[in-house]
Amino acid sequence: MLAFSLDKLRGYLSSIYKADVKIGYVSELGGKRRPRKRLKGFGYGVPYVIDLVVGGERKRVILETMRPEGFGHDYFSDRAQVLLWQHSAYNKLPRHVRSVDVGALTADGNLKSVGDCAEFFIVTEMVDGRPYFRDLDRIKEQRRLIQLDRDRCRALSDYIVRVHGVKREAPWLYTRRIRDLLGHGECIMGLIDSYPPGLEYISEKEFCDIEKRCVEWRWRLKRRAHRCSQVHGDYHPWNVLFRRGTDFTILDRSRGEWGEPADDTSCMSINYLFYSLQAYGDLRGPFEALFSLFWKNYLNKTRDEEMLTVIQPYYAWRGLVIASPVWYPNLTVDVRVKLFHFIKNVLETERFDLKEVNSYCKG
Repeated sequence: MLAFSLDKLRGYLSSIYKADVKIGYVSELGGKRRPRKRLKGFGYGVPYVIDLVVGGERKRVILETMRPEGFGHDYFSDRAQVLLWQHSAYNKLPRHVRSVDVGALTADGNLKSVGDCAEFFIVTEMVDGRPYFRDLDRIKEQRRLIQLDRDRCRALSDYIVRVHGVKREAPWLYTRRIRDLLGHGECIMGLIDSYPPGLEYISEKEFCDIEKRCVEWRWRLKRRAHRCSQVHGDYHPWNVLFRRGTDFTILDRSRGEWGEPADDTSCMSINYLFYSLQAYGDLRGPFEALFSLFWKNYLNKTRDEEMLTVIQPYYAWRGLVIASPVWYPNLTVDVRVKLFHFIKNVLETERFDLKEVNSYCKG
């Protein structure tokens, strides 16, 4: 709940109309008028009627927010997306109610206009560090591990154990994350749509079969809301900056705060397979050691054996990413074929077996 004063509301409206505004009353739509100085407990999703006079002309406008929780409106950014679109689209359609502005309520009770924005941006701190994939590049070239490689792998596993240790009872967020895994433009169907036609290593029918299997997995997973955890959402070696030793910073959290922990474990661990396929043609040597270390440490500390029964569509998604000719144009056909074997085989596996990764990569 937020609250703002009538003075701040008057100031905001005056900036929109570029003239002095006088407020007659404020009331919930269909409710009592509120001429008081402060609107206590401004409710999300509750429309407010504002009676005002500007330039001698009386007007009435509606100030409304959206309710969170469910229907894709869970996060602030979701609601901003809808409201920004409404403001841009309402006035383009004949006979549609007109939008006056789209704005934001700030934490200190101010009202801020964003109606004339053409694009949004973010500013973050600059941090030093070397991307973790550089370590994997070195290992692929030298084909050996140093102690620091083991220490960093364990640190990455420990970090995501800690992240996933924060739980939340929010079945609508868990269900949404499973739904987004299939339908989001950055996830399974979006990745498949980004593949060009006529590829020698995957057909449209095979893509269709992958999507069908993933729909079946959605129905298996969507009711497991007891697993709802804090997540990163894009936990891969390009989003980790290491400094000295095991000191690191994480970048680019994605697609919401809550979801299925398998999202993150699949995202990091599949890269050990990815690099090993490029180096050896299967999972072996130093990359097999890192894959095993990451997983053994994670499972020992979380006791989350159930993850091995839900990770399959997440591994399929991450497989689609690293097999993509858009994201990785220089891979050999052999590596791409093995990745698609991996995708299709894990989707047919009831329980992911950490010791059978190489068998999953075979046709």
